[in-house]
Amino acid sequence: MLFATHLLRTLRRHWPHYLVEAAGLVAFLIFSSVAAVVCFHPSSAVARALGPHAWVQRLGVGLIVGGLVAAMAYSPWGKRSGAHFNPAVTLGFWQLGHIRTADAIWYVVAQFAGALVAGVAIFWLLAPWFSHPAVHYNTTRPPEGAYGWVIALGAEILISGALMMVMLSSLHSARLKQWTGAFVGLLLALFVVVEAPLSGMSLNPARTLGSAMPAGGSPGLWLYFVGPLTATWVTAIVYGRWRRRHSPTERPPVYPDYSAE
Repeated sequence: MLFATHLLRTLRRHWPHYLVEAAGLVAFLIFSSVAAVVCFHPSSAVARALGPHAWVQRLGVGLIVGGLVAAMAYSPWGKRSGAHFNPAVTLGFWQLGHIRTADAIWYVVAQFAGALVAGVAIFWLLAPWFSHPAVHYNTTRPPEGAYGWVIALGAEILISGALMMVMLSSLHSARLKQWTGAFVGLLLALFVVVEAPLSGMSLNPARTLGSAMPAGGSPGLWLYFVGPLTATWVTAIVYGRWRRRHSPTERPPVYPDYSAE
């Protein structure tokens, strides 16, 4: 009962930060879905201009997605919330003490809510083109075959752990901290080009659930929760232990910064 009261009090005080997280998922899903239609749908002039090579089409999507995420991270609103936009990232930051428990819970709620709202929006916005097999509702799916789910799960664990390690390493570096948003954007663009054939390149349970909704579901949905969440949590634990050995007196920064309250 006391914790529920604390949650409500936190919601009343910090709701603008949660709204930013929800809006970030809405923007990400809408932009990535539009990019998928533009770069993959056969009737798209852009898709025809990019040619028959799938990796070139994925490069177009990757540049749009990576640029969007970097822009949101550097925006005033992104700086205000910390620009998680991903329940797996929030879990990793919570593990390290970078975000308080009540805030982490509301961040995750807002992220999933934003993704579901975006799922409804893109279904109506892109209905004439969204169901084409080349686009397939912008869902993340494991490759076909008996061991497709193993490949997808392993790939999601690898890229999610790499993303979390890059974020933590740069955020804890005075020299590289300002480049964190750019690093994340570049990494996402690279993953779209290189890793997408293995798992669809999710990294984000909310993103996958949001795109699965207009499709009426998605095969292997569970692995896009287990893979990213496990990878970011374990990466945060490993990084935290390493950091404590090398900087035992360091106090973890808390994002968002509510010290002025």
